[in-house]
Formats: sequence, structure tokens, C-alpha cells
Amino acid sequence: MLNGWYWLIASLILAALELAAPGWIFLGIAGAVAVMGLALLSGLWTAGLPLTLVVAAILSGVIWLLLRRLIGVREGQVRIWDRDINDN
Repeated sequence: MLNGWYWLIASLILAALELAAPGWIFLGIAGAVAVMGLALLSGLWTAGLPLTLVVAAILSGVIWLLLRRLIGVREGQVRIWDRDINDN
């Protein structure tokens, strides 16, 4: 299961899922899986599957945070209510 090509294919599938359910979640996971796939293909990563999954999970969180920080929230995406509709 540590073949890098499987990891790259999984990253493409996760990136495609991001089109169906946007929110940077699948894109962060896809980025981490792609990094792990490239590390496996290049021979930089030789650890077993459990450690690989832990590192991929940590990488996905870091990549998600970077995406949210760099790209952020679009103008008008978050609405802040300053008055209640029930206030007279």
C-alpha cells in the first residue's frame, strides 16, 4: 500500500471531491496525500504505513490552515448580523 502511485491517484480523487463539496477540506487532504505520494516515489520516505498515515494527517491539517490563511474567506461569504429581525 506504500506505492506512491496509489497515493497520487488518491490525491486526484480527493481533489475532484473538492469540486463537489468546496470548503478547502478535501483540497488540504489531497495536497498532503500528493506530498506523501511524491515522497514515496522519490524514496525520501521509507517509514511504514501507520507513521505515513499520521504524517499525512498532520500535513493535511497544515496545508488546510495554509490554504485558509493565504486564500482566506471571500468578501460577503461570512455575514455578521448587527441587528436582530425581532428587534423593534
